[in-house]
Amino acid sequence: MSKNFYITTPIYYPSAKPHMGHAYSSIISDFFARFKKIDGYDVFFLTGTDEHGLKIQRAAEKKGLATKDFCDGISEIFKNLSKILNLTNTDFIRTTEDRHKKTVQYLWTQLEKNNEIYLSKYSGWYSVSDEAFYNEDEIIEKEGKKYAISSNSPVEWVDEESYFFRLSKWEKPLLNFYEKNPKFISPESRKNEVISFVKSGLKDLSISRKSFSWGIRVPSNNEHVIYVWLDALTNYISALNYPEDKNDLFKKFWPASIHLIGKDILRFHAIYWPAFLLAAKIELPKKIYGHGWILSGDQKMSKSKGNILDPIEIIEKYGLDPLRYYLIKEVSFGNDGNISKERLEDCINSDLANNYGNLCQRVIAFTAKNCDNTIPLKIKFLKEDLDILNKFKINIEKIRNKIDEQDINFYIEYIVNSLFEANKYFNDQEPWKKKDDIVRLGTIVYTTLEIIRKISFLLYPIIPDSSLKALKIFDIKEEEIIFSTIENHNYLEPGNKINKIDILFSKIDKKDD
Repeated sequence: MSKNFYITTPIYYPSAKPHMGHAYSSIISDFFARFKKIDGYDVFFLTGTDEHGLKIQRAAEKKGLATKDFCDGISEIFKNLSKILNLTNTDFIRTTEDRHKKTVQYLWTQLEKNNEIYLSKYSGWYSVSDEAFYNEDEIIEKEGKKYAISSNSPVEWVDEESYFFRLSKWEKPLLNFYEKNPKFISPESRKNEVISFVKSGLKDLSISRKSFSWGIRVPSNNEHVIYVWLDALTNYISALNYPEDKNDLFKKFWPASIHLIGKDILRFHAIYWPAFLLAAKIELPKKIYGHGWILSGDQKMSKSKGNILDPIEIIEKYGLDPLRYYLIKEVSFGNDGNISKERLEDCINSDLANNYGNLCQRVIAFTAKNCDNTIPLKIKFLKEDLDILNKFKINIEKIRNKIDEQDINFYIEYIVNSLFEANKYFNDQEPWKKKDDIVRLGTIVYTTLEIIRKISFLLYPIIPDSSLKALKIFDIKEEEIIFSTIENHNYLEPGNKINKIDILFSKIDKKDD
């Protein structure tokens, strides 16, 4: 029986160029996709752009561009970002595509058919920036203007005819579902936040607008445009070609294994989306994970604060893999993470250059000089060798379980500790003093080379390009990276030549200004 894994990023709102938050969500999603792939899963990894709504329409008008042309340009930038970040995404969905429009309108008709939608009048506060409606108790007034408390975005009063979704009807079913599926929302703090919000009472949700035109039309009433979040959230099934007959993709990959999102859009994914699906009689995704914000100087990055770190600029200066590693290691997954160039440089020097890169170069040089550039022929494992090798074997199921729990922190800590122990093992065993004992010298070298292989396999989901460069030592190709082989201590073929490799990571000279 095949193992399937379906992961999604939030589809990004292309009203401006990508920032570090977009990069973080994408890199984390790619980490899970790569890990599952090398663990034998058939992976579907989705990202894309959410291109409808008043915010987009106004942004295009400001630029003096036709809205579709504006979206085409910005969406292409996000597509390029996927390539720059070396993502392994299966698909890139755009909400302006016909396949998406077809699914959204079908979902609407199903909701209408099930009596989940009615026509009325909406009067209340709306944030163009958030594309969200807010209740009076969610609004604050500052200097004569109204703002949403949660996002600090300005709101405007809307008074117009609107279709409503019977969200209030699903208050108790949602609470029952959360109770029966305690791991549906993670981390725990986000789940508690959602449950508290639902318990405070759900009101029916306005799901159409008449005051602007940029969006998917209500199939039964072309005067109305479908609410952007009902539209956008549907991407997770439109990318699987729902509801086409003979739909192998949907049958194979739905329900999604995990929707990975930022905490600021948790409500839409953990309340509205499940309610829409329940109302349409579609199975719910298995998990919603709301990660924290990427901060700079303890503040959320924003143009107005002038504290944005551009991922493209960081990559151009330091390289992609250092950024991927740094974000995964230094940002405790699920929490807000405070990043800086100084910490990135420290991380590159200590973990990547000193621990990983230096280990590879030291062992290659020693092997070249003392083992004729060859994986040793004669080996005899002693207790100290098996002790360090078996740590990988006995932890393999624990690693799998931790990944299924989205415990990236355990994973990266395990790798860092393994690198430390590998360097310590090589130093403590002192193979340079064993030149008269070929078997012992060979065993130490073989053990260390095998540890490098295992660690490089583990690093592949995090720093794929660099781990592949390291694996050129053994002529191991990408398709040969299989997680289960980590428990094999005799994977490397004695007598095979090893290859020299270029320096993996250059140390950054941190001179005083």
